[in-house]
Amino acid sequence: MSQLPPCPQCGSVYTYEDGNLYICPECAHEWDKNASAESGEQARVVRDANGNVLNDGDTVTVIKDLKVKGSSSVVKVGTKVKNIRIIEGDHDIDCKIDGFGAMQLKSEFVKKA
Repeated sequence: MSQLPPCPQCGSVYTYEDGNLYICPECAHEWDKNASAESGEQARVVRDANGNVLNDGDTVTVIKDLKVKGSSSVVKVGTKVKNIRIIEGDHDIDCKIDGFGAMQLKSEFVKKA
């Protein structure tokens, strides 16, 4: 019996084959089995507003006033954010900002410090 790869979305080990696809029964994610064999795990490149590559642990500076959803507060231009983490999704930076707490930011609104 061949060993099937776990789901890249949810990590489930209950994947199965259907023609040229692997399918996850838990999250319904489908992916091409030829692509997964060739490319393996592709690293995602996140860039700041100036085109610099961002990595986990970097320090960035906010380049635009950002409204905080659900609050009347604003993250001001020039606010330094230390020790960022790169995550998947629309908001691709996970961080903690002094005075605001845990927050997610879009990389297009920061520059590498």
